[in-house]
Amino acid sequence: MIRSFLRQLSPIVISKSEVAFCTTLVKTFLSSSTHVRTMSLDDAKKCAAYKAVDEYVKDNTVIGIGSGSTVVYAVHRVAERVKAEGLKLVCVPTSFQARQLIIEHGLTLGDLECNPRLDCAIDGADEVDAKMVLIKGGGGCLLQEKIVASCAERLIVIADYTKDSSKLGQQYRKGIPIEVVPMAYVPIKAKVEQRFAGSLKLRMAVAKAGPVVTDNGNFILDWHFDDNKEYDWDAVNREIMMIPGVVDTGLFVGMATKAYFGQPDGSVTERKA
Repeated sequence: MIRSFLRQLSPIVISKSEVAFCTTLVKTFLSSSTHVRTMSLDDAKKCAAYKAVDEYVKDNTVIGIGSGSTVVYAVHRVAERVKAEGLKLVCVPTSFQARQLIIEHGLTLGDLECNPRLDCAIDGADEVDAKMVLIKGGGGCLLQEKIVASCAERLIVIADYTKDSSKLGQQYRKGIPIEVVPMAYVPIKAKVEQRFAGSLKLRMAVAKAGPVVTDNGNFILDWHFDDNKEYDWDAVNREIMMIPGVVDTGLFVGMATKAYFGQPDGSVTERKA
């Protein structure tokens, strides 16, 4: 088909060898284009993480290091810049995973006791809506993630395009995590279901018998809400937080400064609060 098209363009000027050469070029271009269009989610995460780190990580600053698969690329990029540019940074982790990433990459490990104010925190999200409300906690680290984010001047979110939604629940179907004191999980489940409907499920572990236990020794209830309803997420979050035994929720309302979404074609879209 390509050969026929090229000959129709100029049947006299283009020789057989030129047709063969042009055919090879076109095939190479088409192959390359197809590759870009089918970029993996990991590549999309990497693009978002690298751009965020390049724009927000500065010399002589304290940064919060989030948790999750996208943050792995952010830490790798931070380490590259520290080595190449000699940046002086202190990195405060949001989880055991984040702490190990910082140590493995030879970065300076800090904590909130010595660094109560952070210049920025870079973290992932399970979903981001049009108003920059986040669902976080799919990896079970919501409490420490929210504490670190609250101490940061800016919370920068990095994610792939599947986390970008117009409203919560549009793409992420695993519910909103609620971290709870173990002894209270049954009454909390009943109270949230009675007040807001939907269903809450105790998150079960995969490699151990029984429920997931967070880094803080708590359980997680995943609230599967009715995504056809409209919610005032700030009000919902505040009301759930008032239930005795609730430690925190995976709703991050009014906290994110900017979000970067890696796209299938290698580009990165941005959204500001």
